Amino acid sequence: MKISSLFSSNSERARNDGPHHQIVVSSRVRLARNLSGHPFPGWAKKNDRLQILELIKPPVESLPEMEGAFSSYLQELSALEKQVLVERHLISREHAAKSAGSAVVVNKEQTLSIMINEEDHLRMQVLQPGLQLRNAFQALDKVDSALETKLDYAFHPQLGYLTACPTNVGTGMRASAMVHLPGLVLSEQINQVIQAINKIGLAVRGLYGEGTEAMGNLFQISNQITLGEPEEEIIAQLNKVIERIIENEENARQILVQKRPGTLLDNIGRGFGILSHAYAMSSKEALNLLSFLKLGVDLGFFPPEKQNDIDDLITVTQPAHLQSNASQQKLTPEERDTLRAQIIREKLKAFPIPNTSKVVIPRPPTEETHHE
Repeated sequence: MKISSLFSSNSERARNDGPHHQIVVSSRVRLARNLSGHPFPGWAKKNDRLQILELIKPPVESLPEMEGAFSSYLQELSALEKQVLVERHLISREHAAKSAGSAVVVNKEQTLSIMINEEDHLRMQVLQPGLQLRNAFQALDKVDSALETKLDYAFHPQLGYLTACPTNVGTGMRASAMVHLPGLVLSEQINQVIQAINKIGLAVRGLYGEGTEAMGNLFQISNQITLGEPEEEIIAQLNKVIERIIENEENARQILVQKRPGTLLDNIGRGFGILSHAYAMSSKEALNLLSFLKLGVDLGFFPPEKQNDIDDLITVTQPAHLQSNASQQKLTPEERDTLRAQIIREKLKAFPIPNTSKVVIPRPPTEETHHE
C-alpha cells in the first residue's frame, strides 16, 4: 500500500460504533519488545540499527494481519508524511524524528501499527474504537506471540521483558483510553478527577501523549505500572477506572442539562456560531470548539449522523493533514488557519441549528415578579 492510499482511507477505528463511544473515543494497547543480544536503539550504532531492522521487518510484514499493509523505512518518508502519521496516532512524535535504521508498518485498517527501532526495537500497538481494551490486548497478544516464534526477545526470568526505559520492564505494556470529558471540564470537576486517577497509579496525558496538552477536552488515561502485574490485571484495573470515569462524565452532563442549561447551551451555541462563520481558526481553537459540537450531538442538539462529520473535521483540520491536502507547496500558519476555517464552514452548512427543545432555560424574573 502506498502512503497516499493510507491517507485517503478512513481508519477502521474512526467508525463511531465502539462501546461507550460517546465518551471513549478509542482504546489502545502497546507492547515494547527488544531482541536478545543486540543493543537497544538508543545505544546502537547505525550499522547495528540497520542490522536489527532487517531482522525484524520481514517477520512483521509477513504477519497475516499485515496483508496489504503500508510499510516504509522512515528515511523514505517526508517530514510532512511522518507528521500525518503522528496526527493519526500511528507513530509517536519520537519515532517521527527517526530516519535511517527505523521503519513503520501499518495495516490497511489502521488499527495495528508497528514501529521498528523507536525507543525499543519493537513498539507494537492496536487501536480500537470505544472502550475495547480487552479486545485490543487480545489482538495484540496474538501478533506478539506470532513474532516471538520468529524473533528472540530479550527476557529475564524474574523481571520479564527487558526494555530501554526501566518503567516499561516487565510486561512492556501500556494500555490507554482516549476519553472526551467536556461535562467534567464545564462543571469544573476535571482537576479532582485527574488527582484521583493519579493517586491510584494511573497517568493522565494530553491528545498526543506525554508532555502534550489536553486540547478539545480529550484526555489519555493509561497504566504506569508494568512490573509485577499480569497483563490481564492491568487491563481489568484500567477498564474499571474508565467505566467509573464514564459514569462521572454522564452524571456531569446530566447536571449541566438540568441545573446549568444556560452554560451548556452557550458553549454549544457559541461553538456552532463561531465555527460556522469564522474566517481564520487555529488548530487549538478549532479542536476546543468542535468538542462542544461533539457534546451537542451526544445530547441530541444535532442529529446523531453528524457525529462522523465532527470526528472527520477533528482529523482533517490538524496542521499536517491540512498541508497534505493543500494544492500549493507550503502553507504559512495564517494560510492554514484560513483553510481550516473554510473547511469547517463548508461542512457545517449541512448542519441544522442546535435543537434546544429538550432543554428548559429558566427565565429571569420579570419586574412584576420582582415587586411581589
